[in-house]
Amino acid sequence: MTIEQIIVIAVVQGITEFLPISSSGHLVLVPYLFHWPDQGQFVDVMVHVGTLFAILIYFWRDVWKLIVGALELFRGKVTQDGKLAIYIVLATIPAVAFGLFLKKFGVGDLERSVTIVAWNTVIYGILMLIADMLGRQEKTIENMTLKSAMIIGVAQALALIPGTSRSGITMTAARFLNFTRPDAARFSFLLGIPAIAGAGVLTVGEALASGDAITMDAIYCAILTFFAGLAAIAFLMALVRRISFLPFVLYRMVLGGFLLFMIYL
Repeated sequence: MTIEQIIVIAVVQGITEFLPISSSGHLVLVPYLFHWPDQGQFVDVMVHVGTLFAILIYFWRDVWKLIVGALELFRGKVTQDGKLAIYIVLATIPAVAFGLFLKKFGVGDLERSVTIVAWNTVIYGILMLIADMLGRQEKTIENMTLKSAMIIGVAQALALIPGTSRSGITMTAARFLNFTRPDAARFSFLLGIPAIAGAGVLTVGEALASGDAITMDAIYCAILTFFAGLAAIAFLMALVRRISFLPFVLYRMVLGGFLLFMIYL
């Protein structure tokens, strides 16, 4: 990989992982638009590891509360943070199950299809707009129930197909359930911790087992992604306190429309 490709991939991943515009979709589009060779799944996972650390650092207070709440459960004390930790673990199961399904039936080529990215960018952008228009700003993360968490978890599973956006589809589901925009984003990021960590461990393990080495290019991408991710989280959290998801919807419409034009005309 060239230095230009490393920088572009890292910045694109760091920004798009947290903005509801699909990071995996953009990772597919980067080599397509710049005519670069595909960076491969291993690099994709390493940049996701960079975003994982960005979440852990930015939301360290929430993460610490979840850890303490989980430990309290082992001591027989049920707290709100403990229940939230359980909800996050259980809500991760649909994504794990769907990921195993996709792997078993070998749809990897489909997952990296630009056509799939284009259609999903548009379709889920429309869903985001509808959810944000209809959803009331009345629930916070303290009002999270197991039912709501599982609905958001099922939505997260759909993000395994590029163009959907993990943060986008989970925030969309939360808005349909009448969570406020800041708390929809906050729960989305916390829910992403086990999903991103699990995918990273699994793919890195498979790569090492097959004889692939951890390259410095992948490490550089992960480090740069971490800093870009921190900036993106801060930007999004500040933005959703003030305005709707409309700017992200418009971006998805423009990008998806452009890609469909390139594909079909």
